[in-house]
Amino acid sequence: CERCQCHSEDKRTAILYTLLSQNLNHSRGGRSPAHQRCLCHQRRTVCLRTPHVTCQAASNVLVKTISFMKNLPSFHLLPREDQLLLLDSCWVPLFLLGLVQEMVTFEVMETPAPSMLKKILLDGQSQRQEPERTQPTLAAVQRLQCCLNTFWSLDLSPKEYAYLKGAILFNPDVPGLRASLYIESLQQEAQRALREVLQPLHPEDQGRFARILLIASTLKSIPPALITDLFFRPVIGNADIVELLAEMLYEITGGQLAP
Repeated sequence: CERCQCHSEDKRTAILYTLLSQNLNHSRGGRSPAHQRCLCHQRRTVCLRTPHVTCQAASNVLVKTISFMKNLPSFHLLPREDQLLLLDSCWVPLFLLGLVQEMVTFEVMETPAPSMLKKILLDGQSQRQEPERTQPTLAAVQRLQCCLNTFWSLDLSPKEYAYLKGAILFNPDVPGLRASLYIESLQQEAQRALREVLQPLHPEDQGRFARILLIASTLKSIPPALITDLFFRPVIGNADIVELLAEMLYEITGGQLAP
């Protein structure tokens, strides 16, 4: 591994690393410093290359996503408990669909490794500090970008986006729903409308409807923690994203996502 500090070609860096690692090893119970601290044994973590630009664009998409839900009369007919369950379950795939529709692109870079000297100096204060925030891994972000690229290749029309969002939002399989039968009928209605709008737009592509639903199912496999840590943690800090979304849904009439 080129980044392994244990086998660095710079002998002075290796000596300093050994000395500092021995200090840490003594304070943490005698575990092997090479095994515990070597970057070869850690998955590479990444962060946004331009967080201010990307987080602003992501916040705008999230506001539009919540506005979409607020503007659906059929959604407001549901019990509030069901609305919150659907919000919790569906906000990530709806948000990702919004990223695709708004053509939001982003780049990531490897998270800078924490300074070993800083860790030693702050080691005695670690009990009083907040826990370090988790960082997305490169593999997880690449999987996310692959899903987005696959959707871009579909080149959906505005009507296709609208009906697909409805089919994703009204998911009768979410556990705990009180009006699951009504929600199932809403999903079937959205899917029927999507199928009907496809016929004049793509008469030669008979498999497009099934392909759209199949690709949409991949969005549900993206962990909410990944989306939160990547796009919103720099903005909201340690706040609960779902609680903020509920506030946006019931109290905020517009504006930006704020910390």
